[in-house]
Parts: sequence; structure tokens; C-alpha cells
Amino acid sequence: MKTTLKLMTLLFVLLVISCGGKEEKKEEKFSYEKKSTKTETVTKKEEKVPASKRVDLTNKGVGPITSVDLAADIDQSMATHGEDVFKKMCTACHRPDKKFIGPAPTGILERRTPEWVMNMILNPEEMVKNDPLAKDLLIEFNGSPMANQNLSEEDARAVLEYFRTLK
Repeated sequence: MKTTLKLMTLLFVLLVISCGGKEEKKEEKFSYEKKSTKTETVTKKEEKVPASKRVDLTNKGVGPITSVDLAADIDQSMATHGEDVFKKMCTACHRPDKKFIGPAPTGILERRTPEWVMNMILNPEEMVKNDPLAKDLLIEFNGSPMANQNLSEEDARAVLEYFRTLK
């Protein structure tokens, strides 16, 4: 009985002590930084645009294509053929309208030259080795290199025409 009474008293005392008063004490925290009285101007860091969003309409890339003439109107039969080629050869890594293993081709001709796009399709190994933008894309997409699908220039041109239909 005495031990139970002692134990109950001890618990009661601990409860009263732990509850304490509701008054909060503000403590000044220790800091190594010097307190400054003058205001510092914060310079905005230049936001780095990812390679997939960067616009470069001068670079033609590295490869066999040096010039591509695009008609004002889209050649629907060529675009249909390009869509078939894209679906068969490219959808393992690319989705038309969203980032996947590789970048989305929607709006690509607003960011790249037609020559660059065709050289990337036809010559991805050389592009990644020698083209700065292709190198940046490789880094952005976690080192996943674009596979050479060994397309003909006609098939690559058809894929490019298909890309023109993506808005």
C-alpha cells in the first residue's frame, strides 16, 4: 500500500510539473550569421531553360541534310506515311504530345530547323557526339541516347511532314 501511494504521489507530482504554466518564453536562437542593418538586394538567378524547350532556329545539326525546302501547305499523303513510320519506329520512346523517354515532337519546328530534325532522325550518334544541343538533350533525358532506326531520307522527310501536323 505504501509503495502504491508513493508511486501515485510521484506520478501526480510529475503531471503537475510537466503541465506547468501556459506562458511561453521566447528564446533568442544562436546564429553564426551577422545581423545586417542594411537591406541586401537579391539578384535573380538566370533560369536555365531545358534543352527540350530551348529555341534554336539557326543550328542545322551534323549529318547528311544541309537543306530542306518545306512547302507552305502540308503534303497530307506524306504526313500520313510519316505518321505510320512514327508509330512503327518511334513510339517506344516518343509520345506526340508529352515528354516520355524522349522529347515530344509537337511544336518541334518552332524550336528547331527542319535540317536539325532530319539529321537527328538520320544520324543520332554523330549528333550526340558533335552537336551541343543534342548533347544537352541527352543530359536532360537521363543519358538515354536516340536509337538509329536506319530510316531512309524519304521516311525521315515523311516523319518531318507528320511533325508539321502536330500542333
